[in-house]
Amino acid sequence: MANVSHRGDLSTHPDVPEMRDRYARMLGGRDVALVDGPVFLLGLYCAASPWIVHYSASQPALMTHNLIMGIAIGLLALGFTRAPERMYGLSWAMCAMGIWMIIAPWIVGSGPDAGVIVNNIVIGALTLVLGLICAGTAAKSTPRP
Repeated sequence: MANVSHRGDLSTHPDVPEMRDRYARMLGGRDVALVDGPVFLLGLYCAASPWIVHYSASQPALMTHNLIMGIAIGLLALGFTRAPERMYGLSWAMCAMGIWMIIAPWIVGSGPDAGVIVNNIVIGALTLVLGLICAGTAAKSTPRP
């Protein structure tokens, strides 16, 4: 078996500055990495909430609405994870989606009951808060000229 404990220090490698720059670029702007998971889970819950809260039969339009909005929120989270430098501008769109989720039961739904209203208000408020966190960290990590 080979003895690999005698390996030299990597700091003498000729590509160290390039590797450090690449590492900094890859992690640069990833302040919002801790928000990606909760946003994705929120999108999954939003998509499944009509069946969890049991209003899929009484509110068919709102059921479809929440399914589409949940998929959209989940795709935003995947975008934040996959290409954060391109997606940070959409943080404000997530805030708008949160506000829309709060008012949607009265606009999309027809006579929503208290469970439907509370469900959408909680989803909307969490989406708004997470969107503001994403937008705040994006503004903080954007390089200033």
